[in-house]
Amino acid sequence: MSKLFIVPTPIGNLKDMTFRAVEVLKEVNLILAEDTRTSGKLLKHYGIGTPAQSHHMHNEHRTVEHLIEKIKSGTTVALISDAGTPAISDPGFLLTRACIENNIEVDCLPGATAFVPALVNSGLPNDKFVFEGFLPVKKGRQTRLLLLAAETRTIIFYESPHKLLKTLAHFCEYFGEDRSISVSRELTKLYEETVRGTAKEVFEHFTAKPAKGEIVIVVAGKHKS
Repeated sequence: MSKLFIVPTPIGNLKDMTFRAVEVLKEVNLILAEDTRTSGKLLKHYGIGTPAQSHHMHNEHRTVEHLIEKIKSGTTVALISDAGTPAISDPGFLLTRACIENNIEVDCLPGATAFVPALVNSGLPNDKFVFEGFLPVKKGRQTRLLLLAAETRTIIFYESPHKLLKTLAHFCEYFGEDRSISVSRELTKLYEETVRGTAKEVFEHFTAKPAKGEIVIVVAGKHKS
């Protein structure tokens, strides 16, 4: 049967790979990897010898049609990203949508996603939340922040270390310096850290101690009046 497997991979600690994920990656005919060099380390660690080819944001538009034909012809394919669950702020959506449009079965395995442990670790309300991923870098950024300033649910963002201070400064400006914030970095890795406090306190912390590694920011929603 024509099928696409969406396979989450560890966000840091290789032990977070599931037994089923390893099994699927060994059994499929082809692995689509965001970066074959990065994924190669994981595949080697688990003794997975399945052929892999690149599938990333710069080529996915051009390769989707070819991949659909390949899967239709009987090739079972697994899609992985460098870390976490594909299509969550990573390539994967276009291929998944194309498979569904072509009546190809899609099977997404459960597994690692960075924002879940960051949300739970934050201590902020997690019964209702909004996942924003990465904010626009320039165009549309102010509009998005103004809209989110009124959001009453907990808000989750991804950010790169070199843009963290800029983003925290914007949170102080648009959400208020007293808004509760939690920043988690290097989740599941040796130097994992979560810093909690007001927007101003967290900004001051990372001003004095620049952040490194992958970052998830969790922001409390606006208090309902």
